[in-house]
Amino acid sequence: MSDTRHFLTLLDFSPQELQQLLRRSIEMKRAYRAGEDQRAFPGRVLAMFFAKSSTRTRISFEAGMAQLGGHAMFLSAQDTQLGRGEPIEDSAKVISSMADLVMIRTFGHEIVERFAEHSSVPVINALTDDYHPCQLLADMQTWTEHRGSIAGKHVCWVGDGNNMCQSYINAARQFDFELSIACPPGFEPDSALLRANNDRVSIQHDPLTAARGADLVVTDVWASMGQEKEQRERAELFARYQVNGELMSLAASDALYMHCLPAHRGEEISAELMNAADTVIWDEAENRLHAQKALMEMLLLTNCA
Repeated sequence: MSDTRHFLTLLDFSPQELQQLLRRSIEMKRAYRAGEDQRAFPGRVLAMFFAKSSTRTRISFEAGMAQLGGHAMFLSAQDTQLGRGEPIEDSAKVISSMADLVMIRTFGHEIVERFAEHSSVPVINALTDDYHPCQLLADMQTWTEHRGSIAGKHVCWVGDGNNMCQSYINAARQFDFELSIACPPGFEPDSALLRANNDRVSIQHDPLTAARGADLVVTDVWASMGQEKEQRERAELFARYQVNGELMSLAASDALYMHCLPAHRGEEISAELMNAADTVIWDEAENRLHAQKALMEMLLLTNCA
């Protein structure tokens, strides 16, 4: 099991492998739109375990596996023994003996780590409280399609130091860009992660300062899943951390802005930007499908080698 490749954070792949993934995802997107048959993995099964609700993650993985010729199996916490107290280690051994890939969307990051440790097939982190690496693949694909290489660019994160923010810290390291993080005091990302990347990541509590000259501005909801009871309090604390026209006017003249969705118009991002005709947010959402197909292809080919 120790030789099995997993994708739990962006650090599980080398920068060269990540670039290869981006090239392949762009190629697969072109082939998909051209109507080419991509069913290279008939009979392969993706087990998808969801402890958190999902729209884009479920649809993109399920559609992607079908387009690769395989089958995606939806498993919820309510419908499996894993959700009723079966040890993660036991579930990992059994599920991986019957599936070719396992995708997990859950709360604690240690859950996917423990599952992967006992899985005989590749495990994909489709979101934990700490990281969301699949979204970063889609974001980096979107940037590459519209602007080319992101190496050496200035990226600005605005909002909570959440799993997306922490994945952007890993992305800064793996894709070689500078990252400015604008968040309210007390909502910074993991301090150890910041220290490990302090050569390219900085904290700014003023969003307008952080966004100045940025090539890419990224945001997410102020209250993530599991934090709904904090919504009102967070709305007050984050009120000035909105990505809007004023903030974007301080960024580079050709700057892009992204949001992983779902979005709350008028909160973390203005309705004006969400509804703009030239936004790349919808490309970003679609690219979850293509980036994850490339990821699944790479893991299937690697595990069968």
